[in-house]
Amino acid sequence: MFTTEFLDVPALRAVQGRVRLPGSKSISNRVLLLAALSEGATRVRGLLDSDDTRVMLQALAQMGCGVRRADGRADEVLIEGLGGRAPASPTRLFLGNAGTAMRPLTAALALLGGEHELSGVARMHERPIGDLVAALRRLGCRIEELGQPGFPPLRIAEAAGVPPLALDAPVRVRGDVSSQFLTALLLALPLAAREREVTVQVEGELISRPYIHITLALLERFGVAVQRQGWERFVIPEGSRYQSPGEVLVEADASSASYFIAAGALSAPEGGEGLVIEGLGLDAVQGDIRFVEAARLMGADVQGGSGWLRARRGAWPLKAVDLDCNHIPDAAMTLAMMALYADGPSTLRNIASWRVKETDRIAAMTAELRKLGAAVEEGADFIRITPPALAGGWRAASICTYDDHRMAMCASLAAFNPAALPVRVQDPKCVAKTFPDYFETLFAAARPARAVPVICIDGPTASGKGTLAAALAARLGWHYLDSGALYRATALAARQAGVALDDEAALARLAAALPLRFEAGRVWLDGRDVSEALRSEQTGMDASALAPLPAVRAALLNLQRDMARLPGLVADGRDMGTVVFADAPLKVFLTASAETRAERRYKQLAAKGISANIARLRDDLQARDARDASRAAAPLKAAQDALALDNSCLSIEQSVQQVLDWWQDRQPF
Repeated sequence: MFTTEFLDVPALRAVQGRVRLPGSKSISNRVLLLAALSEGATRVRGLLDSDDTRVMLQALAQMGCGVRRADGRADEVLIEGLGGRAPASPTRLFLGNAGTAMRPLTAALALLGGEHELSGVARMHERPIGDLVAALRRLGCRIEELGQPGFPPLRIAEAAGVPPLALDAPVRVRGDVSSQFLTALLLALPLAAREREVTVQVEGELISRPYIHITLALLERFGVAVQRQGWERFVIPEGSRYQSPGEVLVEADASSASYFIAAGALSAPEGGEGLVIEGLGLDAVQGDIRFVEAARLMGADVQGGSGWLRARRGAWPLKAVDLDCNHIPDAAMTLAMMALYADGPSTLRNIASWRVKETDRIAAMTAELRKLGAAVEEGADFIRITPPALAGGWRAASICTYDDHRMAMCASLAAFNPAALPVRVQDPKCVAKTFPDYFETLFAAARPARAVPVICIDGPTASGKGTLAAALAARLGWHYLDSGALYRATALAARQAGVALDDEAALARLAAALPLRFEAGRVWLDGRDVSEALRSEQTGMDASALAPLPAVRAALLNLQRDMARLPGLVADGRDMGTVVFADAPLKVFLTASAETRAERRYKQLAAKGISANIARLRDDLQARDARDASRAAAPLKAAQDALALDNSCLSIEQSVQQVLDWWQDRQPF
């Protein structure tokens, strides 16, 4: 997951191959709560591993459920249910910004009884829950609002155990604010239906009906068959009791699939067979699978079967639409991004629920689409989008995400713009709510419209190239290449494989396919941390022996260039800007005085308990500089377009900030 302040998404041209998506958030948290309320143990497979499910699992554990990760897997958990019993002790639950945890847990705990407090982040305390609280109070539950009336945080105060419930009349709840209120009641009320029938009456039009369909399907899976009378009345039969089905498989998230369906539709024709999405099919129980219908209306070519979908470009430009999106409230945000590529203005209607999500999504989408060059009109429950090509042309933009995972994922689709402009996504880590690896998954399938951006850090020995480059890569969320480790890694791999150091052809083949990666300041070879082994005297001698071999140098040159992968690469060495990445958009030649470098090397050796002489170290560095500058192959020198950075008097952070400032100066945002 990218944890950087921002993420620059280079212009993208196509997606292809296969992707597997995480489990559905809507299904995951419903299943976890149902498993917690049931008799017996439930193994949940394909579970979404995200912020929302983690806070739900933590809450269930605090309530007294047995919660165990199965075999250490993040997507599989074993839940030992409470069997309808109240938690043994009071709880204080922090639920982040997870509406799929806050609303159902409020209802379930109110009916189970006991003393509990439920709170979340500041945004959660701005998300309405008053209609659910009012419905529970009419039942007889004691709930206090600890802050603003109608919003969390809440206290449930039924110290005497399960409250006496008023079930003679139907339980009434509004349906026109959030379907999560009805879902919360439907999940909780079977606890009160053991000795009598319970009826829920919806007041007003029920929005987001597909999510209620998910709830009803899962209730039946856990032994409770709710009778639905239209979308206004729901009857929970007398004698209802939750029973574990033993095992539940969570299908892939249909809302998350919408971004990849859209990416397939936006891909250039060389996308070929398009992008295959695994784990979700046309037979999915989630309402957002109907996004496929909307995407097809816009011209996307989407095929599928049981457990798979394939998306690719169909009509181009896409077709403008005027759609009622009540049935796909979350996925409709993706349609708003697709509208940027349409042949005219598109209108998305009946999306009032956007206003009460993680942010006011109508207002947020309006503001950010305008940055990209679109003309946007918003209303209480609609948004109308005129594409940039018709409204004055595409513009590069830094997109605010409002701590909203769907705003961040939607923003990435702007990178397919025909002007080949990059897009900056602020706070990319907010995708952790439902899809922590979203950007990694996208980049693995995407093909850039232009060369992957590279920042080169060249310079003499002990100038701090590696330290600066690694820190810079971490700040940008880019890949990192330590070119100095390549020859040593090749030498180490050769010794481990028994390849002779004078067998140039075999060494070149080994170097060409070196399974090397750099991560968190460590070097990994074929999945093993070899950082210390690379520093050994034997490895250094072996590297010196094979470094002059032309075939090895050529193989490693290609390997280095292949390491330029989305979203970008920071490469350090002595010829990155002059030979390896001569077309890099930013090249830095890092220098420091010989005295400064000698002092740094002295401190490094002293920290390891190795005695040294500063004057001798300085002389050695100056001699090495002279040799490196006069060598026949790739002599050490600054590229003509490199920017000089003398860090003799700079801290690492100051050096990093200077390079970031130079990079920012080259961006169109």
